[in-house]
Formats: sequence, structure tokens, C-alpha cells
Amino acid sequence: MKIILPLFISIIILTISCNNDAVIPPDEEPTTGVFDFIRGVDISFLPEIETTSTVFKNSDNEQKGVLTIVKEAGCNTVRIRLWHNPITIHSSFGEVKTLAERVRNAGLKVWLCVHYSDTWADPGNQEVPAAWNGLDLATLKDSVTNYTIRIVTEIQPDFIQIGNEINNGFMWTNGQWNPDFHELLKVGCQAVRNTSDSCQIMIHHAGISGVSTFFDNITNNSIDYDLIGISYYPIWHGKDLDALSNTMKSLKSNYNKKVIIAETAYPFTFDWKDWTNNIIGDDSQTLNEYPATPNGQRDFLRKIKEISTDEDNFGFCYWGTEWVAFRGDQATNGSTWENQALFDFNNKAVPAMEVLGE
Repeated sequence: MKIILPLFISIIILTISCNNDAVIPPDEEPTTGVFDFIRGVDISFLPEIETTSTVFKNSDNEQKGVLTIVKEAGCNTVRIRLWHNPITIHSSFGEVKTLAERVRNAGLKVWLCVHYSDTWADPGNQEVPAAWNGLDLATLKDSVTNYTIRIVTEIQPDFIQIGNEINNGFMWTNGQWNPDFHELLKVGCQAVRNTSDSCQIMIHHAGISGVSTFFDNITNNSIDYDLIGISYYPIWHGKDLDALSNTMKSLKSNYNKKVIIAETAYPFTFDWKDWTNNIIGDDSQTLNEYPATPNGQRDFLRKIKEISTDEDNFGFCYWGTEWVAFRGDQATNGSTWENQALFDFNNKAVPAMEVLGE
């Protein structure tokens, strides 16, 4: 949305309308481009949560907007998921564009996670957007190119993922691996490169199992990209943090790319707030050295930060930062992540939030 108003009026309106998010003056905005390392949070649920009466508080129990809280805690980058044509407005192009503007106005970098699907994409589900279903390869490549150009042109991200957790490819046909995966990935990356001189391209793999074979194939198919992203959750990707660290070092050395932990999270309790079943609920799903307590969550994230910035790696991003029980204490369709958010059951910032600024 374009508003033709004097700059100072625009800033005032943005400050009021964005749930008390901080807006920094233009002469204090950070320059575009790569910096030392990412201290990121994924807050893709935020626009949906803000349709409710949910109020967030910082560690001093002061009510503030989520963007303000994470920025003041030390966050420098916000990750946002983008779906092609979802059934609701959430994670749609328009909603993501608006949230990205808010993130930029708060003085934070914008990292887009483009799923190239109308819904969740991960190693077990990579459904092609309905609008592209049945297209021949040439037309599908054109669709990917034009869509990606529009994203980069209109939203202007600092970082962009071409696909989410694409271990098994993306835009599957008939629920199966698309044999044209590398061609589609290549045109997506090339669309970014041809449109922006500064946007950094990330290829994202879930976990460390099979990751070298995956990136060997990326290299052999001459894919042009900048960053390697890895998801790491102990419940799904193993409990060996040394293996995670060694794999990241190996990836950096073998492919000459900076590596980032693109998704991670950890519980601060096994209790629950609403009546929606949580993903994590017992100690078989966590690490012995990091109990499911506020301090255990903080110490886990400190270790993740240490690993993700060692050997000149590029940082980390906490997933589900804001996904609290926003639909009420008795909701059965609320948050499965409430005990892994960076806000407690009173929506107050937990100790792990401190790690963003340490």
C-alpha cells in the first residue's frame, strides 16, 4: 500500500498501527547487505495472533509489540514464511509484504522463506501450488521465475530461501519427487540474482542426515546460491550436538558457503497452556544436559548460538518465537508450540530471549 504523506506523519501512523512496534528514523536505518551473523527469529504467526487480544511483554513485564521486544533483546533479522495462494490471508503475499515493511521499519533485516506451495512445505510435503498444477516444465519454470521476480521486486528481502526444507525437492507432481527439481531451483535462484544485487539466496535442508549428498547434487547442477540453511530440532534431527557442529564445519569447508541454523527451538516446560496437543511433552524428546526449564531452554539456545557462529558460520534463527496460546486457554486449535515459544504462558519474554543480544 502506498501512502502519500510527509515522512514524519507516515512514521507516526506506522508507530500507532503496528502494535507498538518501534520505527527507526531513516537516517538510522542499517545499510542493506550481509553483516557479521544472523540473530534471527521467525514470527510468521504474528499477523494472525494480532487479530486477537493477545498482549506481549518484555522481560521487565512491560507491554510492547513483538518486533520491539525482539529488536531490543538483540535480534537483527526476522524470518517470514510465504505461501503462494493459501486458503486464508495468513502467509499470503499481501500479509507478508505488510509484515516485511514493518520489520524493515523496525530496523531489522527481512528474511523470506518461500515455500512455493499454498500450504506447509517440508521434507514430507511439497505440494505444487494449485494454480501451477499440471503445467508443462517450460510454463512452470516461467511461473517460478515471474513469481520470484515479483517477490524480490515488491518485498525486497535481504535474504530469501528458494523453498523450505527441500531435502526431497519441491513442487511435487502427484505427491512424488519432481524429476525437474534442479531445473526449477536453478531458475528460482537465477530470478533473484537477475533482480537484486544485494539479496542473499539460501538453500534450506532439514537436519544433517544426507546433507552432503544433497549439496553435492546442488553443486553438480550448477545452482547459484549464497547460504546453506539447516534445520535442527533434537526431536527430529538427533541429539548429537557435536555432529551438528562438525557437519556445519564440513559444509562450510566443502562448499565454500556460510552456514546458518535456519530453524531451531526448545521447550521451557512440558506443561501446557491451551488444550491443543503440543509437539513436545516429555524428556525423551529433549537433551539430557538441557532440561525443559526456562534456564534449560536458554542454555540450549546459547549452545546453538555458539555452534552457529563458530568457524565463521552465519548465525541462527529461532522458530515459533511468538506462537503462544493466542486463541485462549481452552482452544483445541491453538498452538502446538506454546511451550517452545520465546514467551511464557503469561506472554512474557523468557530468559532464552537474552541470547539474541549476548
